[in-house]
Amino acid sequence: MTKFAKQNKEAAEDWLLSYADMITLIMAFFIILVSMSKIDAGKYEEVQTGMAKEVGRRDVTKPLQDMKSELLGQIAGAGVEDSVDVGKDDKGIVLNLASGAMFKPASAEIRPEILPLIKEIAGTLAQTRFENYQVEIQGHTDDTQVHTQQFPTNWDLSAARALSTLRLLSELGISQSRMKIAALADTAPRVPNHSDTGKPYPENQAINRRVEIHVYPR
Repeated sequence: MTKFAKQNKEAAEDWLLSYADMITLIMAFFIILVSMSKIDAGKYEEVQTGMAKEVGRRDVTKPLQDMKSELLGQIAGAGVEDSVDVGKDDKGIVLNLASGAMFKPASAEIRPEILPLIKEIAGTLAQTRFENYQVEIQGHTDDTQVHTQQFPTNWDLSAARALSTLRLLSELGISQSRMKIAALADTAPRVPNHSDTGKPYPENQAINRRVEIHVYPR
């Protein structure tokens, strides 16, 4: 090979060095971003999908989006939009079930009327494609203090309702190894329980009495 041919070959491959440097810098940039912020699973999924379509020209699975769509369809079909809703947080999907629809008053006994919907929800969560997703069940109350023999405090009631929900989901096919519960009593309201002057908001208190099912990648 002549000296001229060698020089041409080296010149033709120079772009690889620039390309490799660019990729390295982009990777370093994303590593810095990840180290400085919490990962929003939903946003990550959207970004991943967009990059796959624009850069790789290929479709990717969107499990969180698919799960949310299925749950929304089930809620609409059951006609319980006023008492059950689906949202997202920075970890994954959040399913809110109002305690009034889920339980008898001041009780952890699940109403039979809600069972058909819970069975559909469990059917979605039990699908193979979601088997690596954590299911965290949180019990919440409003700020009206509970004082009964069975439930001396709001903590006891919220824990009992979360546990009842876990047991039901377990009976419906969700592995207990995927689930965990948390009792939050009245420490994490969705909306204010009362005004600044202390006047209670009954509608808001009803919203705060709930069970939240958080589903996110493990």
